[in-house]
Amino acid sequence: MDMTLEITLRLFIALLLGGIIGIEREYRSKEAGFRTHFLVALGSALFCIVSQYGFGIDTKDSSRVAAQVVSGIGFLGAGTIIFQKNVVRGLTTAAGIWVTAAIGLACGTGMYVAAAIATALVLVGLEVINSFIPTVGTTTVQLTFTATTKESVKRVVDQIKDDCIELYSYELRDRRTSQGEIFEASIEIKVKRGNHNERLIDYMDEFDDVTISSIE
Repeated sequence: MDMTLEITLRLFIALLLGGIIGIEREYRSKEAGFRTHFLVALGSALFCIVSQYGFGIDTKDSSRVAAQVVSGIGFLGAGTIIFQKNVVRGLTTAAGIWVTAAIGLACGTGMYVAAAIATALVLVGLEVINSFIPTVGTTTVQLTFTATTKESVKRVVDQIKDDCIELYSYELRDRRTSQGEIFEASIEIKVKRGNHNERLIDYMDEFDDVTISSIE
């Protein structure tokens, strides 16, 4: 009975701590959210428990299974990384899944304090530190806007290029409507973190015939 209670406690704490990290990722609208993270932590803890108690005392080799979890979780993390238009996305999510697996392993071996400390440090790194230094580093922005003339599109793009760090891609399409011909531009740029959305909106306000469709 004591063993069953201990195993249940390990699995529950792994689910709880992994879920906490997943909720933070869910709040940030990331692809790997609550369900992914608590499943990774829970599965890692279960692997550890099976390796410790599933094959008898004489054949116990928990370190071997833990090593396989560490390498195997890389495939799941790699699935969250996307390379598109010269931009790499999902590295933070992949790293989060990796450390969540480590937290699950810690819970599976009964190292609750280490698992709790690691969870707290992950949240500090993802939320607290990021809120104190939001302007450090760069971010990628996808901007789509429409204009009635090519000249307006060119002037907006030139102004943005002067301010941004790097222009990754630029696509221009034209379509005919009942009001006449409209040009739609989609650009992907690297900018400094901070109030970049406000700066882009300010650029658009200088042109009467330019309308923002989306900023991501």
